[in-house]
Amino acid sequence: MLNAETIAAIADELAQAEHDRTMVPLLTTRHPGMTVDDAYAVQQEWRRRGIASGRRPVGRKIGLTSKVMQVATGITEPDYGAIFEDMVFSNGAVIDHNRFSNVRIEVELAFVLAEPVKGPDATIFDVLRATEFVVPALEILASRIEMEGRTIVDTISDNAAMGAMVYGGNPMKLADVDLRWVSALLYRNETIEESGVAAAVLGHPATGVAWLANKLAAHGDQLEAGEIVLAGSFTRPMWVHPGDTVLADYRQLGTISCRFI
Repeated sequence: MLNAETIAAIADELAQAEHDRTMVPLLTTRHPGMTVDDAYAVQQEWRRRGIASGRRPVGRKIGLTSKVMQVATGITEPDYGAIFEDMVFSNGAVIDHNRFSNVRIEVELAFVLAEPVKGPDATIFDVLRATEFVVPALEILASRIEMEGRTIVDTISDNAAMGAMVYGGNPMKLADVDLRWVSALLYRNETIEESGVAAAVLGHPATGVAWLANKLAAHGDQLEAGEIVLAGSFTRPMWVHPGDTVLADYRQLGTISCRFI
């Protein structure tokens, strides 16, 4: 386990990289004994500092829940990160590309909770009972750590590569939609680049939310009423550049878009 001083120093380094839009060398190369628990300690310190500085936490993201994402990253287990209010954009947003490093887009569903979900024994049924509605979302990935050779320890320390999110489309009650069969077409500049079905996320996207509740319980935390939970991507990450317009068509759940400048 890393000591508190080293964890604080890594959090400092990542905060500076976020501010400067730069990348730091792999943590696992410089701290070969670093564990997943160490990585979550770094992330928690980063989150704690954000709250102390006045940023308002609004939810969590789950990453690496689908086989297509695990193959794309070479990582074989899910992870999670924090979402602050200033990381959330509404449908049609115009976004400064220079705010982020290594900008990519993923297609997801966001769960908006009406009730808390507590681990360590949370199930998919607990998640379904607690969810007020689901809504289409795009996750904007941003990496502050070198991408080549990253492990899950690097990714978790980097707030699970969370940059921001865009939400929109048609919010749906769970009784009105089979979440497994929610599908989306992802366009960049009017060309379809990716497509996917939400069942790719652990067989059912609510399974990922239950996983998160149980993982948070191991770290003394829980999902709260009102939180937004990004349940994990069911497409591969798509690179975007300044000038790109992104649109995802979720059919009955509507469309969601953003433009990068």
